[in-house]
Amino acid sequence: MDRITIASVFADSERLAGQTVTVMGWARTIRDMKTFGFIELNDGSCFKNLQIVMNANVVDNYKEIAGQNVGASLIVTGTVVLTPEAKQPLEIQAQCIAVEGMSSPEYPLQKKRHGVEYLRTIQHLRPRTNLFSAVFRVRSAAAHAVHTFFQDRGFVYVHTPIITASDCEGAGEMFQVTTLDVNNPPRLPDGSVDWSQDFFGKRANLTVSGQLNAENFAMAFGSVYTFGPTFRAENSNTQRHAAEFWMIEPEIAFADLADDMNLAEDMIKFIIRYVMERCPDEMNFFNSFV
Repeated sequence: MDRITIASVFADSERLAGQTVTVMGWARTIRDMKTFGFIELNDGSCFKNLQIVMNANVVDNYKEIAGQNVGASLIVTGTVVLTPEAKQPLEIQAQCIAVEGMSSPEYPLQKKRHGVEYLRTIQHLRPRTNLFSAVFRVRSAAAHAVHTFFQDRGFVYVHTPIITASDCEGAGEMFQVTTLDVNNPPRLPDGSVDWSQDFFGKRANLTVSGQLNAENFAMAFGSVYTFGPTFRAENSNTQRHAAEFWMIEPEIAFADLADDMNLAEDMIKFIIRYVMERCPDEMNFFNSFV
């Protein structure tokens, strides 16, 4: 099927004006005015919704579409019309609309703001909200910026172990990994656990840092970085403590403290600039609602 993403419609609106396109996405809102109606459609390709205008005299199954619920999956074919005088820069005047997947009246995401505590109860639908859409789109851009920054400067990306026997200079409390029966582990004569019978033949944990491994690689490649999941078992329920997060750890040989500081400053500036340039809609949303 010849489909175009909503992001591409917005990005190339001048060329697409007057042309017939097919878009697919999930209905954020559906408004029925009896003889015409509006659909806010989002396909995940960008933060913006695309307005679909449907006319009862044009769309054969108008009543079926108007009766759909928020969250329904739709396939829309129509004409791209520029609307510079309106709130949105363009819209699609639908010629035909097909229902790819129906949604129930009990669909829990409606056109209102939902608290994050409520969203915890519907984790499978959270990515469809403006908040999570913006957060993960910015996170994706920031992660890409991290790799771009270091790769453009000749750094080697090193994958350090996630399961390890090292506590990396005591960086934090560790989550233990074991295949032993925790209710009845094998024991030594003194009563302690016999870790030699475990999968690795010793204690193993989730990593708290890839620093030690990165230091080894820096002594071979000169400039390396790790960027991956890190786990800390501190039982502290605050906004400044996370049990799991992604950490950036560069290591550079033949460098002093000033070199480290300059690298860190340049990286932060690069990532911020990169995100601001590529995620303006998401940042405006944060400034307005978060």
